[in-house]
Amino acid sequence: MIAIIMIVGYIVVVTLIGSLFARRTRSAKEWAVAGGGMSTAMIAFGIAGTRIGGAGTYGVAGNVITDGTWYLWWYGINTFLAMALVGFFFAKPYRRLELNTVSETFWIRFRSSRSQWITSLCVQTEYFIVDIIEAYLIGSILTAVVGLPFELTVFIAAAILITYTALGGLWGSAVTNLIHCAVIIVGLLAVILFGMNELGGWASVTEKVSAQLTAAGKDEASWWSWVGGGWGAILGMFFSATIHTPAASIYVNFSSAAKNEKALVPAFLLGGLIGAVMPVLAGIIGIETLAQYGAKAGLTGYTNITRLATDINPIVGGVAVAAVLAAVISSGGPILLSSVTLFVQDWMPSARKFTPERRLKTFRVVTIIYGVVAAIGALGVRAAKLSLLDILLFGFAMVVPPALAIGFLFYWKRTTERGAYWGMLAGYGAGLVWFGLIQWAVATGFSAPEGSGVLRRLFHWCFVYDGKGIDPSYATTLVPLILVPLISLLTREDTEGKAEFYEKLAIRRRVRKG
Repeated sequence: MIAIIMIVGYIVVVTLIGSLFARRTRSAKEWAVAGGGMSTAMIAFGIAGTRIGGAGTYGVAGNVITDGTWYLWWYGINTFLAMALVGFFFAKPYRRLELNTVSETFWIRFRSSRSQWITSLCVQTEYFIVDIIEAYLIGSILTAVVGLPFELTVFIAAAILITYTALGGLWGSAVTNLIHCAVIIVGLLAVILFGMNELGGWASVTEKVSAQLTAAGKDEASWWSWVGGGWGAILGMFFSATIHTPAASIYVNFSSAAKNEKALVPAFLLGGLIGAVMPVLAGIIGIETLAQYGAKAGLTGYTNITRLATDINPIVGGVAVAAVLAAVISSGGPILLSSVTLFVQDWMPSARKFTPERRLKTFRVVTIIYGVVAAIGALGVRAAKLSLLDILLFGFAMVVPPALAIGFLFYWKRTTERGAYWGMLAGYGAGLVWFGLIQWAVATGFSAPEGSGVLRRLFHWCFVYDGKGIDPSYATTLVPLILVPLISLLTREDTEGKAEFYEKLAIRRRVRKG
């Protein structure tokens, strides 16, 4: 009952606080980019909360238990690298172009609807998956805690995200993320400290971990190693978790929301540091959980963080569940906002002619529709028993092509519209085919017995390797990385509007010279 009261109270308070920012959201610009008035700290907490969801908290804890401590370090490192990449190389150009969505970049440069649409499709593939997963996870946690049926809690989850996102816009998401980040860090620290005390200190924890690993038949040295998963797994994490980030459109919203561009690099670096702390804390809880319950305890989902806390004290257990919910909700709201902005700006051309007030109403209506569809999608995922991690990594991979194309466009002036478009389209298609072949090969039990031909062994290595195949992000990275510059060199340069575009990107240097 203590846990239920804490969690329900937390959800109600945070949702109300986010909704109160409706008074600061009276136009489409204020809704999508906070009217360009956001401080460094607010952007930092906004992007940190967006970055860290269930995967960065209890997902990391679970992977530490099964795979080793390398996962917590490299997840944290890649979280920081992702934010630093955007902060140093993309945030200022996004703000100078006054973007609401990342896909508008190609409309401004080339007046190309098709490049804008394929970019939006790539990003919305990930975001729709994330919206579904967030509704699924919040609903699952509420079902476990309060005992209501999942078919009801998943729509409660959608209502929570819809309410403060539709009313508060980016301001509401940023302010609630500040609260969420504080709850996550304080909550995880509380579990660590209480757990360490319960287990008799760090020396006792390491001793118990050693015994549990031996009992489970795991290699202790590899489990504690920084590179226990191997450099291939680490590189795969970098591809899936970092390279796609510049095209994650929510960071465009936060970049355009800054009061001035001087705040952007510090904001993204600070946000990266805050975000990097959270998986490390979650991973330490995973270590404690392994020490207490063993590698074969069967703890899945958020219980690998909350079981230890609940067994110690019901209040600490309530705090732990609140921290997990905060992690999930903190990424759900901003992603929903960015999904809606992408849909309205890129797929409703008539919206460009709307008044700011009418566009605001459109944003809010689409938020409601999008949230309800995500809840229905969550019911489908549960019924189909799909792997959340597999579809999430697939979503990440599909955003890599536009991230690379935009990188080329910003920093290589010879990039053409055809190069960007066909590179992104081919990368997106390669990702779809690669993911589909993995699902088919694993489902049919495709094998390459001794004596098989080279092609069969190669196919098995690509699509059944380690039981799940090579991550699609390799395909979505290499294809556009080759095709965008190659096709650009083989096609006529787009000179119309080129000088104005690059002058706008370099506006600060031009002003300094003047």
